[in-house]
Amino acid sequence: MVFFHNQHLIKMTAVCHIGTMNSNAPMQVFDRTAVAHHRNRAANGLAEHDFLFMEAADRLCDRLDDVKRKFETALDLGCHGGEVAKNLGSRGGIKNLIQTDISPKMVALAEKTGHKAMVADEENLPFNDATFDLVLSNLSLHWVNDLPGALIQIRKSLKPDGLMLASVFAERTLWELRESFMAAEIEVEGGISPRVSPFATVQDLGSLLGRAGFVLPVLDTDTITVSYPDAFKLMADLRGMGENGAVMGRRKTFTREDTILRAASYYQEKFADNDGRIPATFDIVTMTAWSPGPNQPQPLKPGSGEVNLSLVLEPKTEEEAK
Repeated sequence: MVFFHNQHLIKMTAVCHIGTMNSNAPMQVFDRTAVAHHRNRAANGLAEHDFLFMEAADRLCDRLDDVKRKFETALDLGCHGGEVAKNLGSRGGIKNLIQTDISPKMVALAEKTGHKAMVADEENLPFNDATFDLVLSNLSLHWVNDLPGALIQIRKSLKPDGLMLASVFAERTLWELRESFMAAEIEVEGGISPRVSPFATVQDLGSLLGRAGFVLPVLDTDTITVSYPDAFKLMADLRGMGENGAVMGRRKTFTREDTILRAASYYQEKFADNDGRIPATFDIVTMTAWSPGPNQPQPLKPGSGEVNLSLVLEPKTEEEAK
């Protein structure tokens, strides 16, 4: 899929995965106060930079067309400016949508969609168990420190056989920018500091869903490549989205101008196409999973099969093959 948005050319490819490996989620990697501050600062101009949020929200809502169910009460967790509500339409049969975000100014934007909105932290949900039929989360959970804990809270907030649909940035997101700043800092300053947030792998996320008590998980990865005229426009977009770095170990002082200039130059030299434009990669993983319910399909118990596979798989003799 290819589409244009102002100066951006976006290409999309997709592949499916099922997560199976075990992983421990990092604790206190992100400064949640900084995350809220960045979103508050971005809120006033978000409409000029929300194209990625809008595209991911549309694709997330599209998943509801594949589910032959109605979800009367739904939660949009980490709603930013209400992009899910803007793309939802009649999908899912939702009658009551509650939007939450850690940023009060983002909540004020989301309220303009006509749906309820309130300030809430993904790490400490203020909802009773079995409240929602559906929980949606669009590109927000990658800023959560205790992701296993957040997923457990989401699962508990769902009614039995409730659905979670959540998208997060994954491991190769902004790898070009990360490489460019690493090269620039080594060359100019003789060392490196955290510039781009660490992102989970598909295997990590699949494992965490199981640990959180979800069933029937499916994970899809969309690789979105956005074309920019230069690295400065990319960095302006990230700031305008409220997606600035919020790693605990980040440098608290302003980045040196010569480091930024060298990083932008490296980015151009290493990654620019024949037209002089640079790519920015965003890996987006969509997690689909259900809270346990009594009427869900269950795997057969070991030994309950009615066909002996050894007879089916046994090689044929030459005579039988004829």
